Amino acid sequence: MEAQYKMKANEIDITFIEAIKKLFAEKDIVIRISEELDETEYLARYKANEDHILENMAAEPTKSFKGQEFEEYTSKRL
Repeated sequence: MEAQYKMKANEIDITFIEAIKKLFAEKDIVIRISEELDETEYLARYKANEDHILENMAAEPTKSFKGQEFEEYTSKRL
């Protein structure tokens, strides 16, 4: 059996520990703790991925607005 729990460190309490003990009873278990990275951080860990992300961002079409132009632009499309 395998279980994965995703939670904040400050949410771990005795109730959680007791639930694990009850769920796995007398079995040997392995507890692995890792810090969760957001997707961008994870991908940016490797230079090739980071370069690819930046290239894709640069290739996306952009539009610049001044003053009231943004409101006029969005009101036409909503």
